Amino acid sequence: MSLPLVLWTAFVLAFATLSYAGRATGGKPKPDILYQWSTLAAYAVQYLVIALIVWGIAGLGRRRALFALRRPTSWRRAAKIAVGIWIGIAVLSAALGSLLHPGREQGLTPTRWEPAHAAAYVANGVFIAVLVPIVEELTFRGLGFSLLRRYGEWTAILLTGLLFGLAHGLVEALPLLVAFGVGLAYLRSRADSVYPGMIVHGVFNAASLVFSVVH
Repeated sequence: MSLPLVLWTAFVLAFATLSYAGRATGGKPKPDILYQWSTLAAYAVQYLVIALIVWGIAGLGRRRALFALRRPTSWRRAAKIAVGIWIGIAVLSAALGSLLHPGREQGLTPTRWEPAHAAAYVANGVFIAVLVPIVEELTFRGLGFSLLRRYGEWTAILLTGLLFGLAHGLVEALPLLVAFGVGLAYLRSRADSVYPGMIVHGVFNAASLVFSVVH
């Protein structure tokens, strides 16, 4: 096992452990966290740290290849897979949503729309829909997938999907997150690029935020 893979695995497992520990000790987050500017500040610090660690693990001179920062082999194929991912997640969400309430567990489902706090909600939403997908895709479908690929395509797909789900530190949302992670990893495998996954991930996050308000 290469040193970058050891470091990446250790980082992701440590992050997942801290996420679950924080969830266990802190309980469920309040449903209005996206109405607070402090949430944006916390997200910014957290994802900056993640980005710096992942950037460092990738090493000098190899980052572009390890992060799969290249044109997809086929945008058409990527689009077809993306549609399949969205349909699959919609079906799974409909099947599990009434039982598990994953949105509430993560604190991303406000009880009502608060116009007075719209600016903070939009700012948090932009961060979650744009910057979060970029960092998470580079972490899992970029670096993680590239490091695990030598052990087999499906090994990389399944392991990055599982670790992606665990890293969020959620219980009720875990099946949905793992399925989404596996779908994104499959997309990364077939497109040979991290860019389509960033788009799919961003649209998914944005749609989830909009749905949580209008639903």
